[in-house]
Amino acid sequence: MRRELLLVFVAAVALYLPTGRYGFVQDDRAIIASNPAAQSIGAALRAFDDPYWPRETGAGLYRPMTILSYAIDWTVSGGRPGWMHVMNALWHGLATVLLVIVLARWLPALGAAAAGLVFAWHPVHVEAVASLVGRAELLAAVGILGAVLAARRGRWAVAVFCAALAMFSKEHGVIAGVAILLDKWLRPHPLTPSPLGRGGTDDRRYPPGFWIALAIVTIGFLTAWFAIGWAGENDEAAVFYGSGTGGRLAIALPAALRAALLLVWPASLSVDYNPQVLPARVGVSIPALLGLLVIAGIPALAVWCHRRAPAIAFAAGLATLSYLPTANLFFSSGVILAERNLYLAVILTAVLVGWAATWLAARRGLRPAAAAVAIVAIASGWRSSARLPAWRDNRSQLLTLLADHPESYRAHGSAAAVLAGTGDTAGARREYQKADSLFPGDRYLNGANAIFLIGIGDTAAAVQLITRGGRSSAGERMTLRAEFLLELARGHRTKATVLADSASKRFAGEQKWYRQFR
Repeated sequence: MRRELLLVFVAAVALYLPTGRYGFVQDDRAIIASNPAAQSIGAALRAFDDPYWPRETGAGLYRPMTILSYAIDWTVSGGRPGWMHVMNALWHGLATVLLVIVLARWLPALGAAAAGLVFAWHPVHVEAVASLVGRAELLAAVGILGAVLAARRGRWAVAVFCAALAMFSKEHGVIAGVAILLDKWLRPHPLTPSPLGRGGTDDRRYPPGFWIALAIVTIGFLTAWFAIGWAGENDEAAVFYGSGTGGRLAIALPAALRAALLLVWPASLSVDYNPQVLPARVGVSIPALLGLLVIAGIPALAVWCHRRAPAIAFAAGLATLSYLPTANLFFSSGVILAERNLYLAVILTAVLVGWAATWLAARRGLRPAAAAVAIVAIASGWRSSARLPAWRDNRSQLLTLLADHPESYRAHGSAAAVLAGTGDTAGARREYQKADSLFPGDRYLNGANAIFLIGIGDTAAAVQLITRGGRSSAGERMTLRAEFLLELARGHRTKATVLADSASKRFAGEQKWYRQFR
């Protein structure tokens, strides 16, 4: 099995080595490049009671182990983003190796290696590995898979540590304990080595103390997350503003369908799945019904396969558990769909390929099976390689998004900000209007547009946007900024001062922004 493990590790790392020339892109700047906690090990340790996003952003979340990993990289490399990108590739390689070892319980070497290759090169992984903030996904996956393996081998302290790593790296790490239970529930391969000798089954008892320790870590993380990471200001995507349960599901269920399609046929990838990349639907639709079928079908597949194909059952269960926290089925999250959130869900596709390769080898021989795996893996690797340049820098990402998905309102909003910064007011105005025509419901973008219009003297158009943004508390931070600048433009300095004081008291970090106008 050592050759197979070396093969998948090298494949996973080699694909992403070109990112060693990439820089900080989008959220990397706020989370790493501009965040003192991510630039010093001591600062990262002191920031264990701070949210993941800097407090002045108001965005929250709680991922202290991810921040600590950046701080270690920063200390070692002197803040070079290339080093951090290479480390992402190495973490991805480790996650791939752990997956192959986990699957070796149920699949022969060929099937496990095939699954590892598909997992290593699946195009959906490009966002998680090529984007530095995708580190949270990689660490959570390593923690969850490591916890499963350690518990399987009776290394209880290591299992609890790995589970803690998963949780404190990203929220969906709380599924680590359930993943261990799922693994324990499924039968091992008849030839799996065990304490009873080759050919036996590993019936090792999981001691009560282990479950108690795991529960303590889980409860501790949840307590910290709700105390530190909960963000009441920016905790849902713009498309969910003001929507009830029905409106949320009208968006969430088609997104689940799109996620399933990305796992099977990742031809159309995007860094943004907001309207209209995913249409802002209302009510019952055919995509929503198909999405409901996906949501119900994958857990059903896990139950149906638990004796017939336990590897598929494990993968289906893990895919369901990892997707649910951001699925928007029970509550609104900050994203409709993000490819990085499908990192663990890709295991289902990988295992299906591995299982199919095992079936083909048993009936047609090793060579046809190996050839089929090679075709799938090479196709996946080619698509991933073609996708990598989109993450080179902010310019590449924006141009790729505009070219691939001109229906994305956020792409045009970002283009407007860039054009405004270069002094192209006509171009910026055109892009803001395009973004508004695609989706007028983003109060944050409305506020940014209003600030731009005030800057070029069109206060009448700005008032309309401010009035629209004032109908909801969502995006209120940007709406207040626009109101403040509007009062300054009108010469009402007293009103502007009152707005600035109010905003500074309500939102962390706002004093710095308003201070520049004093």
